[in-house]
Amino acid sequence: MGLRGTGFLLQCYLMLAAAMYFDLGELEEKCIIEEIPEDMLVTGYFLLEPWNSMTPTHSPHLGVTVTVRDPQYEIQMSKRYSKFGKFTFTPHASGQHFFCFQTNSTRFAVFAGEKLKLHLDIQIGEHSIDHNTKKTKGSLENLENSLSHLRDQMMFIIKHQEYQREKEEEFRQMSETTNSKVLWWAVVQTSILLSVGFWQMKRLKDFFIAKKLV
Repeated sequence: MGLRGTGFLLQCYLMLAAAMYFDLGELEEKCIIEEIPEDMLVTGYFLLEPWNSMTPTHSPHLGVTVTVRDPQYEIQMSKRYSKFGKFTFTPHASGQHFFCFQTNSTRFAVFAGEKLKLHLDIQIGEHSIDHNTKKTKGSLENLENSLSHLRDQMMFIIKHQEYQREKEEEFRQMSETTNSKVLWWAVVQTSILLSVGFWQMKRLKDFFIAKKLV
């Protein structure tokens, strides 16, 4: 592994320290669901490693296929990576997005029957400042970079608020529809009970008249 690959691997370890992880077996696919607003940059970092630190994973064939599906379950991106990597995409619609990960086949360089552990960190929006500009002598580049970062953060917050308002509106409409259906169902039930009651009273009255009890 070259210096660049080693650096990227170290970066993955640092970024995935507090991220989620789950196990993957041979030819096994697992998916997670994330609520994402539209037109927001989504960046994912992943690292595949064995549960047993003594198990070798140096096979060049070892890798992960990453598939992202939109709320309509249509494929937005699908790509095969090595055992660590980074993927990015921009959603075209707000809603639940499905992130699916599958190992590349049975050609594992691990012991038979052992599962692998996939570390995963998904970031929504622009979360980092380009530190390369700090190396410049002038402060104007640093200021522009900071302003750009703040603008990206503001856009992320605005998009997220708009998405939450859309979800609240959908939930409110759903609640109103449900309450309306419950009200009409109560009215129907009451009407049926009253009708049955009047019918029983009429039948009882007719019975008493027929028997000349009244």
